[in-house]
Amino acid sequence: MVRYSLDPENPTKSCKSRGSNLRVHFKNTRETAQAIKGMHIRKATKYLKDVTLKKQCVPFRRYNGGVGRCAQAKQWGWTQGRWPKKSAEFLLHMLKNAESNAELKGLDVDSLVIEHIQVNKAPKMRRRTYRAHGRINPYMSSPCHIEMILTEKEQIVPKPEEEVAQKKKVPSVVSLVLFSVTTKKSECSLVTALFNWKGCCDDYLRTPLEYP
Repeated sequence: MVRYSLDPENPTKSCKSRGSNLRVHFKNTRETAQAIKGMHIRKATKYLKDVTLKKQCVPFRRYNGGVGRCAQAKQWGWTQGRWPKKSAEFLLHMLKNAESNAELKGLDVDSLVIEHIQVNKAPKMRRRTYRAHGRINPYMSSPCHIEMILTEKEQIVPKPEEEVAQKKKVPSVVSLVLFSVTTKKSECSLVTALFNWKGCCDDYLRTPLEYP
């Protein structure tokens, strides 16, 4: 059984995909994975295809030493970006695998969202390159492990519009007092206002309440 670093909250509504010791750069893949985290599966697929065609870039936020500036990174609120084509292709294959797993479990593919995606370093693979004057330098590769969990996003059903009965409002003593003070008519005194307020309360208690 393959172990994932995170367990989904609802396993019946989730699907997984994982790749180990993939021959693709760890740093580039990590930045690409962070860009698609939380995306809808269709949106992520389109985005990765645009990266391979250099229509959209991947913002490099952590491993950005020596990375040049890119105008396409402005939409991410960043300045540095690249187009890691190989990383995008590997992630496209993993999304395709996750989609197949979702169809096997009977999930709705069109409502899948990338809830979790993680890229870990794998053991480096060693080679050597021969230099001048009989020297030998290491020629290492940096593979990685990738895991992702996709979850069915719950569709928010709008609440049916119901006719809400208007609540009866009992006039307060303060409002009647203010009315008696501010009105221009002399017959509306404070005592008259209090009697009117008592009569409104009696009428309110006699009438039956209507519930929706």
